[in-house]
Amino acid sequence: MKKLKNYYMHFKNHHHHHHQSPERKWIFPLAIGSILSLFLLFIATLTSPQGTHILPFYRSISASYSVFVENKIKPLPVSTLPPPPRLAYLISGSAGDGGSVKRVLLAMYHPHNRYVVHLDLESSAKERADLFEFVMNHELFKRFENVKMITKANLITYRGPTMVANTLHAAAILLKECGDWDWFINLSASDYPLVTQDDLLHTFSFLPRDLNFIDHTSDIGWKDHQRARPIIVDPGLYMNKKQDVFWVTQRRSRPTAFKLFTGSAWMVLSRPFVDYVIWGWDNLPRTVLMYYSNFISSPEGYFHTVICNAQEFRNTTVNSDLHFIAWDNPPKQHPHYLTVADMKVMTDSNAPFARKFHREDPVLDRIDTELLSRNPGMPVPGGWCIGSRENGTDPCSVVGNTTVLRPENGSKRLETLITKLMSNENFRPRQCV
Repeated sequence: MKKLKNYYMHFKNHHHHHHQSPERKWIFPLAIGSILSLFLLFIATLTSPQGTHILPFYRSISASYSVFVENKIKPLPVSTLPPPPRLAYLISGSAGDGGSVKRVLLAMYHPHNRYVVHLDLESSAKERADLFEFVMNHELFKRFENVKMITKANLITYRGPTMVANTLHAAAILLKECGDWDWFINLSASDYPLVTQDDLLHTFSFLPRDLNFIDHTSDIGWKDHQRARPIIVDPGLYMNKKQDVFWVTQRRSRPTAFKLFTGSAWMVLSRPFVDYVIWGWDNLPRTVLMYYSNFISSPEGYFHTVICNAQEFRNTTVNSDLHFIAWDNPPKQHPHYLTVADMKVMTDSNAPFARKFHREDPVLDRIDTELLSRNPGMPVPGGWCIGSRENGTDPCSVVGNTTVLRPENGSKRLETLITKLMSNENFRPRQCV
């Protein structure tokens, strides 16, 4: 992680320098801190009659090392490892996806994160009740109370704006009920991770928390004729039974109040940007949302258009959805389904997520075994799992420190991808153009 650590330290030092006060208000606290440090050092050198130190040993646990105070007085190294972020996930599905949502949730689970799951109104009441019971009764979810389910299901037409509305609904729940978090990630039941959460949290620890990973471009090409100019109406906005969108004969011109952007519907959005989209304090998010209510495949344009027209956020974008997806050229409505034959190219992409998968496809078992070390029906083990693995026992049944990470090969692959995306030739030149 050398490159990302250097990037983190550069950002940290720059950020610190930027916030220094021109007044020398730090001198007095520094003097007090120095006196206190000398006093503690003096106490630490005292010994009891038995020859042992009065102060106990201190142990600092990180993802990769432990430090102990030894008998000889040595300066303690200051850890440059930043604290892990919290990730907030939406995992959504439709009829028949209940089992897949459970599997993705377990494959993505970490006590440090936040989760919202949703089965749309096309799924049966029985299927939704089964998922709700799973969420309510799982021992880990009960213990950490970090998984919520949208029980009043939304009707979603996947080519219409109701999918955007559902994403905003989940983001609002995460803001209101799920405490502090740093990035929002939307996934479907046909997504699957290619790295562990420890890999992801470890790598994201070194990134500025205001970055937004969103695949985007203003060169909309064929989408101008097929998506920007047509006007559609989504019955999911006002009907209680699912119907496809219908088309209005009138066509419209491109907007002049803002510039259109398009890209992938799958994103990793920062907490500041999600705050902005939900609150909409300068009205741009609301205005653009109303425009996209008549736009075909609006999930591929709404967030992109908002972020690239907002001066506050347009320079925070990294042009990637962090997914491996096999598209036709030009892309059709849906990508190819991935199979075992795609295993190597998926891994070589260094992406942390992939889609689309058929339910219970054998390639998911291969990913579990080779990339996630996950057993069926169990969460992916991480540094927080300290139980035994003997005889197929779930090591996560015994929970340790949830901030301890145990990154493996996935973090190296992800570091390679992030370093490439953040390079001079890729980062700034590909922002909102």
